[in-house]
Amino acid sequence: MTALRLILRYAGLSLGVFALGLALMFSGCNRDNEKVAVDFSKTVPVARPGDQRSANPPLRVAVAAMVSPKETLELYRQLLTYLGHKTGKDLELVQRKTYAEVNELLGKGLIDLAFVCSGPYVTGKDKYGFVLLAVPEVHGHPTYSAYLIVNKESAFHRLEDLKGRTFAFTDPDSNTGQLVPLAWLAALHTTPETFFGRIIYTYSHDNSIMAVARGLVDGASVDGLIWDYYEKKNPALTSKTRIIKKSEPFCIPPLVASRQFPAADRERIQNLLFGMHQDPEGKKILAELMIDRFIPVRDEWYNSVRKMEQQLNRLKEEPYAPPKP
Repeated sequence: MTALRLILRYAGLSLGVFALGLALMFSGCNRDNEKVAVDFSKTVPVARPGDQRSANPPLRVAVAAMVSPKETLELYRQLLTYLGHKTGKDLELVQRKTYAEVNELLGKGLIDLAFVCSGPYVTGKDKYGFVLLAVPEVHGHPTYSAYLIVNKESAFHRLEDLKGRTFAFTDPDSNTGQLVPLAWLAALHTTPETFFGRIIYTYSHDNSIMAVARGLVDGASVDGLIWDYYEKKNPALTSKTRIIKKSEPFCIPPLVASRQFPAADRERIQNLLFGMHQDPEGKKILAELMIDRFIPVRDEWYNSVRKMEQQLNRLKEEPYAPPKP
């Protein structure tokens, strides 16, 4: 019988303890707040001792921390169980705190498949050799946007209103949770360190939504698909937030494979995903995830993310000129 095993190798932030942790973080947060360093030399191997020697090794799948660990398990359990059942393999759901850690595991072949964010896909494709497999289609399009959200009761209506306030990013490599707001600030000829009073990282979009809803931060930029999902499925938090800005559309985060994952297995997974919406069981699972279907994906669909990242990298090497009057 196919089983789904959860391999959790980091001290993840649950929704229950996040608020307290965030409040404590404020006492030490300042404008020197930088990215969290990841020591990959301390990474615990994903596979258990017997797995590599098994005649039928498990399918090891990671989901980048777009939502918190508990929510990830709830959202992806049925989909992963479905893939395991159809392939006749046990499934290991591997979770990590940061997008960078998932990229590293893929590059080393310690996991087979991963749902990765658009930003980390662009930055890691050449370095780690990601193989694109599929992308979700939602409401007829494989695109999503960043939402700039504030508390519903606040007086903020524009990004400019958040000057000097506390802002939540999700992950240092996130597209909607980091790159997009950086681009918005660059258009204002400023940076997070000079524009915001404090910045923090929540490491998941649902944590960012919760932080805004509870008034722990003044604003955040989140994945629009995730905000929309909670707005429909569990609006307790989204109803306390308000969207004040949306980005241009970007290609939805893809499912990728490690280059060490056999081509025949990659093709089998693709065929299962592409036909999932035509299978009654698969269609029901997709509906729960608010996905129409999975479709083939091309690398050039992520060129808009690539272009934005290149522009931001150039700005790092140039002084920010004050806006012209």
